[in-house]
Amino acid sequence: MFHETEIQKLSFNPFTKIDKEWMLVTAGNAEKCNTMTASWGGLGVLWNKYVSFLFIRPQRYTMEFLEREDYYSLSFFGSSCREALSYCGSHSGRDGDKIKAAGLTTVYSEAAPYFEEAKTVLICRKLHGQQIDPAGFIDPTIDAKNYPAKDYHKVFIGEIVKVLEKD
Repeated sequence: MFHETEIQKLSFNPFTKIDKEWMLVTAGNAEKCNTMTASWGGLGVLWNKYVSFLFIRPQRYTMEFLEREDYYSLSFFGSSCREALSYCGSHSGRDGDKIKAAGLTTVYSEAAPYFEEAKTVLICRKLHGQQIDPAGFIDPTIDAKNYPAKDYHKVFIGEIVKVLEKD
């Protein structure tokens, strides 16, 4: 059972959670949603708000949902869900119901869908979205190494409006 908690009470390391354990980025509504595994992103403070920031490539199906919806969720899981996150990162929702195939249960809140199997969920309200401009790279190796197809990420910044944790 989830309960709402204050963001200041979170005790996890975002570097471990995002880079090593991964998260699911989910957007949509009760009729249709999509999720994707992410290992890039971050949490912090910007514009006097607690925020998350995401980097989504244009070809990702989840991009359509993030563009359309005002809210998205970030779901963090325990190690028992690693296979499900791996599946969600290697299959497209365009090709079928990958959420069901991954064995996940969608919970629909008033703002954004998330997953019953998660341990921690951040509900975020979009504040800003902007395409990465390669002219801004100070270190040219970033472009060469990460964007050989020139499919630059779009950055989304969202205010964290609700934190849910499992009892």
